[in-house]
Amino acid sequence: MKILKNYAFSLFLIAGIILGGAAGLIFGDKASVVRPIGELFLNLMFVVIVPLVFLSVSSAIANMQGMKRLGKIMGTIFAVFFTTALIAAVIAFVGTTIYNPLKGVDMSQIIKNLPAAPEATASTIGETIVKTFTVPDFLDLFSKSNLLPLIVFSILLGLATSMAGAKGKPVADFLNAGTEVILKMVKVIMYAAPIGLGCYFADTVGKLGPQIINGYLNSFLLYLVLAVIYYFGAFTLYAFIAGGPLGVKVYWKNVITPSITAIATSSSAACIPVNLQATKKMGVPDDIAETVIPLGANTHKDGSVMGGIIKIIFLFTLFGKDMTSPMSILAIIGVAFLVGAVMGAIPSGGMTGELMICAVFGFNPELVGTIMIISTIIDIPATLLNSTGNTVCAMLVSRFVEGKNWLSKQFA
Repeated sequence: MKILKNYAFSLFLIAGIILGGAAGLIFGDKASVVRPIGELFLNLMFVVIVPLVFLSVSSAIANMQGMKRLGKIMGTIFAVFFTTALIAAVIAFVGTTIYNPLKGVDMSQIIKNLPAAPEATASTIGETIVKTFTVPDFLDLFSKSNLLPLIVFSILLGLATSMAGAKGKPVADFLNAGTEVILKMVKVIMYAAPIGLGCYFADTVGKLGPQIINGYLNSFLLYLVLAVIYYFGAFTLYAFIAGGPLGVKVYWKNVITPSITAIATSSSAACIPVNLQATKKMGVPDDIAETVIPLGANTHKDGSVMGGIIKIIFLFTLFGKDMTSPMSILAIIGVAFLVGAVMGAIPSGGMTGELMICAVFGFNPELVGTIMIISTIIDIPATLLNSTGNTVCAMLVSRFVEGKNWLSKQFA
């Protein structure tokens, strides 16, 4: 009975997803009739994301025990994000070397049936950096499309509040109270998750099936194999590094709900509230969890990195470009790494990454449509890796910030 009580919500989520997926397979496009129900739930989640990110990041930094700890946390986050994304890129590249999804596939028929590609907007590197990290107007910060600039602003606000000392305490108290209230709102909204996610997933499955053909089917299957290897293999290894056998046990005990939410929504942003709750149950300190999770939703996407490798190899194979020289290998891995940082944290928000791939390697911007199909069919497993990867990264950051025995102290 205790087990059922602990996993009741996860079981309801699983039931909703299974029923939704079955409906999508049976009814196909007709399953779109339930999409509005799923969108109602997602919109409620999206509405709380902006205040949640703003309040949680600001309050976490404002409450940190001195600037030394903040610097250590941010430095460790960067090192962990960089290392895990690089490992994901290497694993994906090795996978495409062993099994190229376009080998022996007649691409002429696929290209003939591709949808018209959207026009690409040319931008310099400087303009891209400015648009990625800042917005021209204060009100533009408060949009789920500008989460990264919002995080930058929240970090600065938290820093300023901490530096203000006693005079900044009223602001810190407001941020703390706001965070508690918004987390309660998330808890209330999540009661509707089994129905909302089930309906959204039914529509997704109903529309996705017909698109998986020929080379795209091979790409999907390759990605699925790589995702399974990375999800169970790499994440278990990371959890072990973070906390030994106890770390592995704690991680897999609490990652079920975030995983199901990621699979159902295909949105890293929608998973932020669930991931925050899960990481805190894993024993991760509040200030680390509330910094890693929102920041990771925008800048740390191992799944998108792996998807970027497959997209680049797809185009390289299609046009017969060299993939074996050291410079080519470094370029492919490097660009895929950047794709993981610029992908949007909303469903199917990867056009920026696809435009980057075409621009860096000199492909016609119209080919964005070619690799957008890959983005669509791998969206679910990619989001699973993108989102849940941040929870285990929070454990890794805790290990290097708090010390070797951080987890045993939490569960002593």
